[in-house]
Amino acid sequence: MAVGNSALGTTQPLAILRARDGQPDWTQVAALCKEWEPDLLLIGDPLNMDGTVSDFAQRARKFARRLEGRLGIAVEMVDERLSSFEVKQQQREAGHSGDYHESPVDDLAAELILKDWLRQR
Repeated sequence: MAVGNSALGTTQPLAILRARDGQPDWTQVAALCKEWEPDLLLIGDPLNMDGTVSDFAQRARKFARRLEGRLGIAVEMVDERLSSFEVKQQQREAGHSGDYHESPVDDLAAELILKDWLRQR
């Protein structure tokens, strides 16, 4: 998860939200949204490289619908192809150990998706 300010064009990584048995910790999600008061939630859309909808993309879209329904905050899907790859490449260049299970980069990938979205506005 990352947060940003569209007026200032700033972003920052915030947290890595884990799902258990495919379910997010809705209490944690709601608490973060209450704290940060977003106007819009961006959800990464993990499309296949050819642009077709993957099984994981279908799950992400279902999550987005649930998120909007539970929290009443607008949700927009954003193409996230290669975001994790790009962040991992940047981290390797910066000396990351390469153990992404022990030191994941999901929050940094979320920030990259947000930065790209802000640049396109």
